[in-house]
Amino acid sequence: MIKDAIGNTDFLNLHKTAFLCSRKISASAVLKCYDWAISKRDAGECVISGFHSKLEQDVLHYLLKGKQPIIVALARGRKENIEPELQKPLDDGRLLIVTPFTTEVKRITQDTANIRNRFMMSLADEIVLGHVNPEGELHKLVKEFQVLKKVSLLQ
Repeated sequence: MIKDAIGNTDFLNLHKTAFLCSRKISASAVLKCYDWAISKRDAGECVISGFHSKLEQDVLHYLLKGKQPIIVALARGRKENIEPELQKPLDDGRLLIVTPFTTEVKRITQDTANIRNRFMMSLADEIVLGHVNPEGELHKLVKEFQVLKKVSLLQ
C-alpha cells in the first residue's frame, strides 16, 4: 500500500515493469542491463525500481535521458529534498516517487529494502531481473513472485 507519493500518480494506471538487480553482478550482465534500459527508454515504457544499487542507479541514468514515465520506489519515508537529477523530471510530470513508509522511517535497512522490493513488485505488471545472486535476499523474494507475475532474467 502506498503511504506517500509525489509526482504523477497517473503512472500507477500504466503498464509497469519493475527492474531489480542483485548488488554483485558480472560485467556481461551489466551491459545487458544498460541495453535493456535504453530499449525501455526508447520504447517510452514505464519502469519502476528502487534505483538504489549502483547498477540500478546506472539504469536510472539511462532512463532519465528519455521522456518515458519513471517510478522511483523508496525503501524509507519520503525525503524532504529531492535529488537535483530527479527534480526536473518531477517538475516535467514524468516522474513519480512512491513509498510504502511514512516520513518517520528515515533509514534504509535490509528489512525496509525487502518491504520496498515486495511493494514495487506488487505494483508491477512484469518484473525484470538484471541479475540474481542465488544466495541473496532478492533470490528469496523472486521465488514468491514467480507464480504471480511474469518474471524474466536478462541473459
